[in-house]
Amino acid sequence: MGKILVTGGTGFIGSHTCVSLINAGYEIVVMDNLCNSKVESLARVSLITGKNPRFYKTDLNDYKEMCQIFEDHKIDAVIHFAGLKAVGESVKLPLTYYHNNISGTINLLKVMEKYGCHKFIFSSSATVYGENNPVPYTEDMPTSATNPYGYTKVMIEQILKDVCTSNSDWKVISLRYFNPIGAHESGLMGENPNGIPNNLVPYIAQVALGKLDKLHVFGNDYDTPDGTGVRDYIHVMDLAEGHVAALKYANSVNGFEAINLGTGKGSSVLDVVKAYEKACGKKIPLEIVARRPGDIAESYADATKASEVLNWKATYSLEKMCTDSWNFTKQNPKGL
Repeated sequence: MGKILVTGGTGFIGSHTCVSLINAGYEIVVMDNLCNSKVESLARVSLITGKNPRFYKTDLNDYKEMCQIFEDHKIDAVIHFAGLKAVGESVKLPLTYYHNNISGTINLLKVMEKYGCHKFIFSSSATVYGENNPVPYTEDMPTSATNPYGYTKVMIEQILKDVCTSNSDWKVISLRYFNPIGAHESGLMGENPNGIPNNLVPYIAQVALGKLDKLHVFGNDYDTPDGTGVRDYIHVMDLAEGHVAALKYANSVNGFEAINLGTGKGSSVLDVVKAYEKACGKKIPLEIVARRPGDIAESYADATKASEVLNWKATYSLEKMCTDSWNFTKQNPKGL
């Protein structure tokens, strides 16, 4: 059996998925340009699994370097995590996002085509449901976006559909994630962004540590039970297992298939804050500030399809997600 190439494999979701893949018996090769992660996360993967995956520090847009990976290894499938992912930053730096996410993916697909590798699991996002679809989101809804980051996901999905139309050898699964949080329960791995976190839970973690003064809650006047935004939070290890399930299922896919990975249940920002306070035993100071442009009131999955075709279900509670996140934060106060 060939190896699995994991792009963006030192990032939050990528590194946790590396653990699940190795534990499921797959041999993996990891590439990342380390622009928003640290190579230390692979050392943690090794500590947890006892295996040392081969690592390439390279950029998706570097055609020659990407070809080298395929020259060095027989790659059977690619799980594609590599991409910039901060909504606010994408509004400020649209060209950077389009170049990195879209051009990088096109380059990767060209290299895969050259080496006859056609199995592809893509890291998509619930953001492709835009702002006009009613919740819960189902895979057959029309896609759109509210910011450049979201548009990179919408466009890449379209590119993948077109590639599948052009060549029937392609087997592509686009996994639309909801909001991954939590950490490996060993506390050795977790969300470890470079700089000030953009996502809710690592931000709360930094407040709990005392590194940041308070949490800013963007808007409390949404049409939701407590006025704050509602999202479908999913444990990163549930998400990682979803990729292993998708890899097994990919053999029976013809063309392009989109699948939601979520719990099917929404939690508000304040629900998460309460669960985190319980996990860390401290009060999280917060301030309500204006809504962020492009944010929607509610986003959660209909997770029926994943259950039916992947035989996969999210299993961890919000409390467990917050407990594992705090456990990682406490053990690694300075990050990795």
